[in-house]
Amino acid sequence: MTVKFPHTMSLSSTSARELATGPNPYLPAPARILRITELIEETRLFELRFEDPTLAAAFNYRPGQIVELSVLGVGEAPFSLPSSPTRRGTFELGIRRAGVLTGYLFDHIEDGDIVGIRGPLGNGFPIDRFNGANMVLVAGGLGMVPLRGLLHYLVDRRDAFGRLVLVYGSRSPDRILFRDELERLARRGDAEIQLTVDDPGGLQWDGRRGFVTDLIDEIEADPSTTYAVSCGPPVFYKYLLEKLVDAGFNKDRIFLSLERRMECGIGKCGHCAVGYTFTCLHGPVFSYWDAINLPELIYE
Repeated sequence: MTVKFPHTMSLSSTSARELATGPNPYLPAPARILRITELIEETRLFELRFEDPTLAAAFNYRPGQIVELSVLGVGEAPFSLPSSPTRRGTFELGIRRAGVLTGYLFDHIEDGDIVGIRGPLGNGFPIDRFNGANMVLVAGGLGMVPLRGLLHYLVDRRDAFGRLVLVYGSRSPDRILFRDELERLARRGDAEIQLTVDDPGGLQWDGRRGFVTDLIDEIEADPSTTYAVSCGPPVFYKYLLEKLVDAGFNKDRIFLSLERRMECGIGKCGHCAVGYTFTCLHGPVFSYWDAINLPELIYE
C-alpha cells in the first residue's frame, strides 16, 4: 500500500540522515556553553558555540528547527532554537527544568562546560514562502521560545517582509519571556508587540489582561496577504485556530510549531509518530491544512 502525504507536507532534509553536525546522525558534535541566562523561574537561555571553528561558522538552520543536546552518562533531549540563523557563530537554546537531563543542566552545568549537539533536526518554518508577506506571530506561554528565533529572523531581514505583529500571552507578568527585548523591539518600531497576561496576581502590570486569543480580533490583518504562525500549549490551539479561521485565514496560511512532540529527531524511536506522520521528519512545523486531519497531533 502506498501512503500519500498531504500536498504541502514534505520530508525534512534531515531524513537523509546526514546532519550539519556530521555524517553520523547518532554522533553529537562537542559544543561549549558560553553563557547561561535566567529567563523566568525554572527556564534558562543557553548560548553555545561548536568547538570545531569550521562547524561553528558554517552551522545553519531554519527558524523552527531543533537540536538534540546530550550529556554523556546523563541523557539526551530535543530543544528549540530561539536564535536566528542570521546571527552566525553561536546559537541559543531555551530550556525549562522538566526531567533528569534538564535538572542536570540546571544543577551541574556551568559556563565553559562541553555538551553534545546533533542537528539541526526537523522541518522549520517555510521562510521562503513568507517573503514579501505580512506576518502575525501568536505565542502562548513557553511557545515564545521557538517563535523568538523566527521573530529575530524577520527583524534581521525586515525589508523582505511587510507588517510584523507579535501577540504573546502569559499567565502573569513575571512569566513573560524576553520581556525587555520585546519592549525594545516595539520602541524601535521593528515589530508591533502586544502582550497580555491571564492574571497579574498582585504584580505591577499596566498592559492588557485576558487570553491571547482575545487579541486576534483586534489585529485587523488582511488574511490574503498575511501568514499566521503560532506556538503554545494544546488548549491554546483549541481556541486560536478557530479564531484565525473565523478571521478569514486559509488553513494553508496558518503554521503551527508542535516541537513538544519531538524525541530522537531522526524517526527511529517512534515516539513522535501520529498516524502517517513523524513529527521529527515532517515537523515540528505543520500548516493547519496538514494537521487538521490528525487532531491528536495538535491536541493531547
